[in-house]
Amino acid sequence: MTLSLANVSARYGKLTALADVSLEVPAGARVAVFGHNGAGKTTLLKCAVGALPDMQGEVRFGGERVEPGAVYRNTRHGIGFVPQGHNVFKSLDVERNLTIAGLLHDAGYVSEVYSLFPILKDRRAQLAGSLSGGQQQMLALGMALMTQPKMLLLDEPMSGLAPVIVENVFESLVKINRSTGTAIVIVEQNVKATLPSVERAVILKAGRLVWDGSSDELAKKEDLWAWF
Repeated sequence: MTLSLANVSARYGKLTALADVSLEVPAGARVAVFGHNGAGKTTLLKCAVGALPDMQGEVRFGGERVEPGAVYRNTRHGIGFVPQGHNVFKSLDVERNLTIAGLLHDAGYVSEVYSLFPILKDRRAQLAGSLSGGQQQMLALGMALMTQPKMLLLDEPMSGLAPVIVENVFESLVKINRSTGTAIVIVEQNVKATLPSVERAVILKAGRLVWDGSSDELAKKEDLWAWF
């Protein structure tokens, strides 16, 4: 299922966060979105899932219109969204977190999540709030996967994680993509760590799309930082 953004603009008061951005993410793709703070990366994901009611332009997923301000309905179409931070129910155990996330879907899918993240199976009776930062991020990903999305939108999932954990999470994302066909759209600050795990990269600058091409091509650019 393809995600299509056509001439999308968004503002916060007088501040323009996105300006006439058009972008397509096909089924099964792995795409990274880069840019400095304030470039519009998080806003792009929010528009893609319908989290900004006053967005201009049009967003479609699998041919269906993504309704601004109707995140609940949009996620039912197969869009999974993991906001920045460890968005888990910290007072509940791991398995309860996963069960709640999958209430409207197949509860048995938890076995697939455990196969992707064995550490979650080992700690399924442990309170989520007592997990390490990396483990909480894996749980947040697992909760999103319990909705069995066709596309997973991730907002800086590596923020605050140790380098070795970052590597493990990236490996898990590639595994998710290859084993389930779930498309991955990941907003990240760490360009060099992210590029090997994606096939395509886009760069936002001051709310505008300034680069859209293969990750290999971007990685080879000697003037990489001039794009930011």
